[in-house]
Amino acid sequence: MGKIKHTDASKCINCHLCTKHCSFLTKYGITIGDVDRLRELKYSCFLCGECTRVCPKDIDGRQIILDMRTDEVNEGKYGLKQKGYGALLLEKKNYIFRNYRSGKSKSLLFPGCNFPSYFPKTMAYLSKLLKDRADIDTVYDCCGKPIAELGLVKEENKIIDRINDYFTKHGIEELILLCPNCFYHFGDRLNVKITVIYEKLAELGLGNKINVNSDIFLPCPDRENKKWMEYLKPFLSEEMNFVKGIQCCGMGGCAIVKERELADDMPKKLKEQGHEGLISYCGTCAGTLSGRGCSMDHFLSHILGTGETADYKHSWTNRAKTKFK
Repeated sequence: MGKIKHTDASKCINCHLCTKHCSFLTKYGITIGDVDRLRELKYSCFLCGECTRVCPKDIDGRQIILDMRTDEVNEGKYGLKQKGYGALLLEKKNYIFRNYRSGKSKSLLFPGCNFPSYFPKTMAYLSKLLKDRADIDTVYDCCGKPIAELGLVKEENKIIDRINDYFTKHGIEELILLCPNCFYHFGDRLNVKITVIYEKLAELGLGNKINVNSDIFLPCPDRENKKWMEYLKPFLSEEMNFVKGIQCCGMGGCAIVKERELADDMPKKLKEQGHEGLISYCGTCAGTLSGRGCSMDHFLSHILGTGETADYKHSWTNRAKTKFK
């Protein structure tokens, strides 16, 4: 059983461990206990959870920031008051590239937004492989995490309800996920069985055992439990090392809108550490960091033998094409 996390910032003892581990808190010289200042800067937080992981009082800084964002939205007449998120809202609020045209099988592959954006060839190969070997269809949708992170709880709940309604109407029993962000965002809110893609590949006897001479860049939601590493074990021929000391890929919490410089510094720190090759099981991390000069692969490209590297230059176009699959 995990430790109980607290959302009471008054428990802060001002040890400044959170500040030392967070570029956002460092920039403004504050801690997770400085609630008045945090309220002003809440959309500058990357929601990576690093403050929570190092806090001796188990204060859940990520949830505190999320609650602050939600409060601001609820207090306003017109929802989100912050500027700079128009394009994201246009695409994600009612996901414009949503495609359930082929989603008729009892088990569905749900890749999320970013893996198809950055790894379209591997996506196409995997979709065909699962259809040919197990009659599993692929659907394209956004889990709603970006909307939730902006504090738009009503809109987030509408997305969850819409997805669940489709599952009920079509008798869907299982959802196979590629994205750890989708996995943790959905949690237990879907009315179907959740299966991780590496579980399904192992179950079907598909995929190669790999020996990759790269360090693993862990996505933020899985850094504490490393649950997805258990699913990956059947495909790994040896133990691998984890990247340490890097806060996140720079895309968390939609904070890049407010803190572009901090987001750009994260891949710079990776290169300063001398990492020549990296690998991740998060499409967002792999694509984002590849696009910023880091050598980063995705586990699925190796396990499925496609050898594909992130196509970050055409990510939006690749994502748009999923509408017509």
